[in-house]
Amino acid sequence: MIKSIIFFTLSMFRYRTIFPQMKKYILLIIPLFFWGCQKDYNTIVDPQPVAYQVISISSAETFSYSPSDSLYHMGISLEKSSDVSSVTCDIIGPDNSTLNTIPIVLSPETLTVVPYPGFSIYISTFPMTQYYPSGTYQIKYYVTDINGNTATVGIHSFQYNNGLNNPAPIISNLVCPDTAKIGVQNDTLFVSVQVQDSVGLWDVASVFFNSFIPPDGHPSSTNPILLHDDGTFGDKIAGDGRYSTYIVLPPQGVTKGTYRFEFQAKNFSGKLSNKIIHNVVVQ
Repeated sequence: MIKSIIFFTLSMFRYRTIFPQMKKYILLIIPLFFWGCQKDYNTIVDPQPVAYQVISISSAETFSYSPSDSLYHMGISLEKSSDVSSVTCDIIGPDNSTLNTIPIVLSPETLTVVPYPGFSIYISTFPMTQYYPSGTYQIKYYVTDINGNTATVGIHSFQYNNGLNNPAPIISNLVCPDTAKIGVQNDTLFVSVQVQDSVGLWDVASVFFNSFIPPDGHPSSTNPILLHDDGTFGDKIAGDGRYSTYIVLPPQGVTKGTYRFEFQAKNFSGKLSNKIIHNVVVQ
């Protein structure tokens, strides 16, 4: 129990640094299997008594495809790893086919703080694509000991969403002034819009508006103008679904008249949200 608690604490600290790109989902520590390989399971190939023990398996329970981060992360921790020759895994799809053509090798991670002697974490990644169907996938972990004996030491299931069937996001609650004035100094306009996505905000690729210039309504050369939800460009709270930005109008060089702003959001599948049109009169 003490070792499990130590590993849980270490994993929570360590995996924030090992897998920094996993901000779109929560990495869970899954204590699925706790056994020593002295036990005889029918999934073990030529079982022999060895000293290593699986402490825990760590991987996400859900994973959704994103063009900016398509790597699924896998990890397993072992005690008395000096008795381990190699750690590998296979990823099994919903149709029971194996995604990887050769075993995926998990490499030992160098830890700056080791909870106790012989403790090791083995990690690897696998690229998921939109060609893989959404559904339930399995990871089968194997350990080969120093005697050459290979055992299946754990199986972990996760739900994969390839994003192809994700509905478009929805925008609402626009904040934008109706008028602006050109004077002796810059006039700053604050605009923001609320964005909702049934899958999650991670699926929102961009939020933007296009500006159309009077008198003929031709598009601005600066289109599209991006809004942000990261605490910058006037955004107050990062990650709350309200995207914002500032528009600075210089005192000279701006055409007066009625500007048309068209706001939209787009997800990683390329689906566009509803459109909100707002007119701003520049005086």
